[in-house]
Amino acid sequence: MFFNRNDNSAPMPERPKGKVLPLLPLRDIIVFPHMVVPLFVGREKSIAALEEAMNHDKEILLAAQRQAKTNDPAADDIFAMGTVGTIIQLLRLPDGTVKVLVEGKRRARIERFIPNDGFFLCEVSVVEEPVGSSVELEALMRSVQATFEAYVKLNKRIPPEMLVSVQTIEDPARLADTIVVHLSSVKLTDRQEILETADPSKRLNRLYELMSAEIEILQVEKKIRTRVKKQMERTQKEYYLNEQMQAIQKELGERDEFRSELTELEEKIKAKKLPDEAADKLRKELKKLKMMQPMSAEATVVRNYIDWVLALPWFDKSEENYDIDLAEKILNEDHYGLKKVKERILEYLAVQGLVGKLRGPVLCLVGPPGVGKTSLAKSIARATGRKFVRLSLGGVRDEAEIRGHRRTYIGALPGRLIQSLRKSGTSNPVFLLDEVDKMSSDFRGDPASALLEVLDPEQNHNFNDHYLDLDYDLSNVMFITTANSLSGIPAPLQDRMEIIQLSGYTEFEKLNIAVRYLIPRQREEAGLQDVDMEITENAIRAVIHHYTKESGVRNLERELGSVCRKIARKVVNTDKKEKYRVVAKSIPKYLGVPKFRPESARGKDTIGLTNGLAYTSYGGAILECEVAVVPGKGKLLITGLLEKGMQESAQAAMSYIRSRERLLGLPKDFYGNNDFHIHFPEFVPKDGPSAGVTMATSIASALMRIPVRRNVAMTGEITLRGRIMPIGGLKEKALAAHRAGIDTLLIPKDNRKDLREIPRRVLNATRIVLIEHADEALREALCLSDPEAIFGKRIAPMEYVNGKLITHRGHGEPEPDEVEPTRPEVPTPTVDAPGAQQ
Repeated sequence: MFFNRNDNSAPMPERPKGKVLPLLPLRDIIVFPHMVVPLFVGREKSIAALEEAMNHDKEILLAAQRQAKTNDPAADDIFAMGTVGTIIQLLRLPDGTVKVLVEGKRRARIERFIPNDGFFLCEVSVVEEPVGSSVELEALMRSVQATFEAYVKLNKRIPPEMLVSVQTIEDPARLADTIVVHLSSVKLTDRQEILETADPSKRLNRLYELMSAEIEILQVEKKIRTRVKKQMERTQKEYYLNEQMQAIQKELGERDEFRSELTELEEKIKAKKLPDEAADKLRKELKKLKMMQPMSAEATVVRNYIDWVLALPWFDKSEENYDIDLAEKILNEDHYGLKKVKERILEYLAVQGLVGKLRGPVLCLVGPPGVGKTSLAKSIARATGRKFVRLSLGGVRDEAEIRGHRRTYIGALPGRLIQSLRKSGTSNPVFLLDEVDKMSSDFRGDPASALLEVLDPEQNHNFNDHYLDLDYDLSNVMFITTANSLSGIPAPLQDRMEIIQLSGYTEFEKLNIAVRYLIPRQREEAGLQDVDMEITENAIRAVIHHYTKESGVRNLERELGSVCRKIARKVVNTDKKEKYRVVAKSIPKYLGVPKFRPESARGKDTIGLTNGLAYTSYGGAILECEVAVVPGKGKLLITGLLEKGMQESAQAAMSYIRSRERLLGLPKDFYGNNDFHIHFPEFVPKDGPSAGVTMATSIASALMRIPVRRNVAMTGEITLRGRIMPIGGLKEKALAAHRAGIDTLLIPKDNRKDLREIPRRVLNATRIVLIEHADEALREALCLSDPEAIFGKRIAPMEYVNGKLITHRGHGEPEPDEVEPTRPEVPTPTVDAPGAQQ
């Protein structure tokens, strides 16, 4: 027993009933029986308690504090249950602290604290642990041992040798105390709870619960560590490889390319003249790029974006030519005819020279293939001093082709519009959107709708490409679009363009174009400049009539090129310099059997066969209409690949004839007793109402058994009352009639305004009659001996004879009428053909 012999004034303490031991308060640790642990002691009371124990039997009570932060604990701050320990070794350190090695012996409970000034002195009672064995306890011990083995496998801080020692312990109380010591993650309160549990069975149950919970936590931690480790390994590998590459570059004396690239980009941004929005955007992207790994995918995307923005011609412009005379000279040198387009370009240059700033016009050149739409745009660029950019829209289905892809997509790029401007290097080129009528739409969008903003002068000054996400000014660009037909262009898009129709060439124009430009160019391409060769005009006409069927000169040039190549072969195979003269008869030797039958009027007047006129994408054409009347029950059969509109026009023509049965001298039951077959021999699709008067004439001829004049062709839409409505494509139809040798042309009176578009040479060679009613067409077309007996006197029809307007009054006495001006004579061409630049 320990007594305080230093305090003489204190009253005699009550004689203790149990064992009296000095107390060592512990912080953040609990010592269990059979546990050997080193302790570092620095508090004066604790050192005094150790010294007191060393002076007697080296036993000391080890009890934990409730709060580790308390430096001077009171009796209430110490747990009532502790462990009686034996001091094995005590070592005083130079700094005044003490290192002590203690071993726990048995559990003990503090009964009371004995007053003492130097250290804690308390009366303790040893806790007896029940001893027993059962099957249930044995099973519990095995479960705890197995669980501890799983815990050790997950917790790498416990040595594997500990498993061997635990497996050899047969005492349940010692097993529990040994295992709990190695559960480092168990809270202090849970450890104290196990220390205060005297029953080994309950202690093992509680220990099993704590280990199971810890195992679940350790398993989750292991998954997290594995995942993080893989990520770290990949990152470290990339970092290691990058460092190696940089080290190799330094060893080789190479500079840091990425840093130099960033510096170069920064200098470019400062030097490039950019809009404020674009400059701010690039600075942000460059700042983002500096924080990225050079080899990362995102860095590549940002770098490409910066390169695209810097490469665009934001304020770079070509110096324009405002010399009207020079521009007109260039246009006339490159192309023949095309008066409207040339006038529009010269008007633009004149206004641009006066105003200084004018939004570029949006022209739409519509015409058949081969008339020079694409090559005309190149000439416009040369005449205005601008660069030329061509973008083919044929077959484009995706809206992103125009507006670009957003940068969120892999491999995103700006639209083809922005790409073409980058190639041109200027912000004011002549931009050709070729084949605008060949676009289509699908689930990816409608590119025609995307063009609405591009071709609208009121909107295209801030065109926004999805990839750039910046406003780009397209108002300085001169847009020119081409199309073969307006039917493929949506109405809103047509409304944004100035549409200029280009018609086909006449035979005379093709002849002069071939002589002056096509043949010289093909001779040069075939290497025949020094060879004495000649292709006569008759030979050229033979090629035009028998080997081409077009409005332009593309196929004509191709056939003439074939002739030149065959002559070149002859030149190579012979040693003598001969003169090669190609005449009309020799053309089949060079080009083979004729491909086409020339359009011409039939040899004689025929019943039920009328010459109509059609307008196709290849220009004008003769459209023969024949009618057969056979006995039947009033059935109307229409054949010849006719669309719905033309079939309805045939029904209207039949209704008109039925309404005029008395005038035409037809029997009342002619319709019910006959079947009618209307046929168009040309095996090509046909549509439109302009053949209505043609079908009515053929039906009347077949019923009246009166031939139709072979030298007459007609066009016009017919109503049920016989009125003739205006049609389109008059110029092309007149050219087709002229090519076929037809000298009389019947057209609607309302198309009188279109006569000024017809060449003077065609007007001089053709008699053109302006009709308002189908009766007038029958009067002119049918071979009638006495027209007035059927249709009465002629009432003031109009006709052009030798290019002059004649009005018939009374009994047909002609009077000149100069109200309607006509197209002036086209001079002999001295310029290049469309698509044939010098």
